[in-house]
Amino acid sequence: MKLERMIAIIMLLLQREKMGGKELAELFEVSLRTIYRDIETINQAGIPIVTSSGVGGGIGIMNEYKIEKGFFTVKDITALLMGLGFISNTLSGEETTATLAKVKSFIPEDKQHEITLKANQISFDLSAWLGSNDLQTKVEVIRTALEHCSILSFIYQSAKGDMVMRTLEPHRLLLKENHWYVQGYCLNRQQFRVFKLSRISELERTEDRFVMREIPPAFSEFTDTMSRKMQKIKLQLDHSILDRLLDYCGEENITPLGNGQFYAYFDFIEDDYGYGILMSFGDKCQCIEPEHVRNEMKRRLNDSIRAYY
Repeated sequence: MKLERMIAIIMLLLQREKMGGKELAELFEVSLRTIYRDIETINQAGIPIVTSSGVGGGIGIMNEYKIEKGFFTVKDITALLMGLGFISNTLSGEETTATLAKVKSFIPEDKQHEITLKANQISFDLSAWLGSNDLQTKVEVIRTALEHCSILSFIYQSAKGDMVMRTLEPHRLLLKENHWYVQGYCLNRQQFRVFKLSRISELERTEDRFVMREIPPAFSEFTDTMSRKMQKIKLQLDHSILDRLLDYCGEENITPLGNGQFYAYFDFIEDDYGYGILMSFGDKCQCIEPEHVRNEMKRRLNDSIRAYY
């Protein structure tokens, strides 16, 4: 895992004067090119790396910055632990556990309580409240496929409910609005696509390999399309669903009316998903304007009532 490897490189370079690139490559069983990429990333992160050639040369950290465990500040270690806490709650495996242990080794004894307290002030839990909780298994399969450049196969449920077989060259895992996606080159469609993990079933990592392609931005096309379709609608709602509505629009778009009632200006896309959100609020919310959205809500609610007769 890249994160573990880079932290291990930093620890080694803090302990030693210099190490050769070839020595590091052999130690971590990666190519020399990979080691140099890691070194460049470490340098860009603000840890000053120096290199020298010839007899006695190698890769090292500037002596001025070698302050044993004091090299990392309380804020540095706290940020690392919080980031690793997020990863460990999403990805399983010995790599994450080992990385956590190594970072904790930088904590001075007199700072352990302070850092542990601060690191625990933010907690990440992406597990579902109800229903299936196989997200971690899917993420782990995709993470392994990314690491080995393995092609994935799976069944995907489209927005229309169709079940289709897909073969994918995975390039990126994405987390957006508490939902996980995998972006990759779809061999069925011959283009980059984004797939929602909750709609994926029968996920398998195949033995086939692929070469990484230049990857486009993840959601740019979708975001541009949705922005063009977006419109503001006015809602009146009861205080009992205010916390739910805040998930969709900020406080600046909500005005109190008194008696536990509020007006809200809601970014709305006129499709099944958008109307489904409004209908999920039940009788605690009604669309005030525009009129055509009110009428469509009436039609859909009447259809729902007829389904029970």
